[in-house]
Amino acid sequence: MSMERLTNRRYFVDLGRLTLEENFESADRMTFTVVAGGGLVPDGYVETVATTAVEIRPDVLLTSWKEESGANITHVEDFERGVVHSRITLPDGTPLALTGTIKPLD
Repeated sequence: MSMERLTNRRYFVDLGRLTLEENFESADRMTFTVVAGGGLVPDGYVETVATTAVEIRPDVLLTSWKEESGANITHVEDFERGVVHSRITLPDGTPLALTGTIKPLD
């Protein structure tokens, strides 16, 4: 998956305690909607963030962004296997490591 194929695509991410929809509007912009925040983020929360993404290999991207809250997020999104590895640093510095699934919505 090239970066061009990522643009204008939507995905459902299930990290267990946290589920969200990612809408990649361009190679450097994504809007996410929290479906279930698991006590981390309010359910239904929506935010548009500037992203940086790099292709590690075909169908595997390393994507990161900073949220308004100050949380820093890094994902390894393996579209071939449907797996996402998420590393989150909360605003207070607490690190979280979550692994789950990623599925296309389009």
